[in-house]
Amino acid sequence: MFGCTNPFAPSYDENIGDDKPPISDQKDINGVFQNFQYAYTFKDTTIYGQLLTQDFIFTYRDYDQGFDVSWGRDDEMRTTLGLFQNVQRLDLVWNNIILLTQDSLTANVVRSFNLTIIFNPTDVIRVDGRVNLALKKNPDNEKWQISRWLDESNF
Repeated sequence: MFGCTNPFAPSYDENIGDDKPPISDQKDINGVFQNFQYAYTFKDTTIYGQLLTQDFIFTYRDYDQGFDVSWGRDDEMRTTLGLFQNVQRLDLVWNNIILLTQDSLTANVVRSFNLTIIFNPTDVIRVDGRVNLALKKNPDNEKWQISRWLDESNF
């Protein structure tokens, strides 16, 4: 008469798989942002590395020194690996796309974001800002990748 639900043996979820997969094939620009968020959430350098072209350049403003600093793909991968290894958690939220210009093989996207970096429960940093990304579409595999990242954050 009365049903009983065993929390250790839940019923099968028929709706699983209806959502988009956690990792994109990067065949569209939204897939790049989806994989970027996945890489940060799961601290996955393999997925992160697939986002960047071989000639990738990252640039940020060093406000203390008063000039821009740039580095290439190898330094970006080392820096990101260090970030992933030294934090407990990263929460990245992509907000509105402020600017999008695109043709068949290139795109420029300016998008706002919120990033919460949790080193430990008492050491939390919040970064708000914008990324200004140049993307290229590989004509062979039709995947979009980031070729230039100009950081426009408050950090």
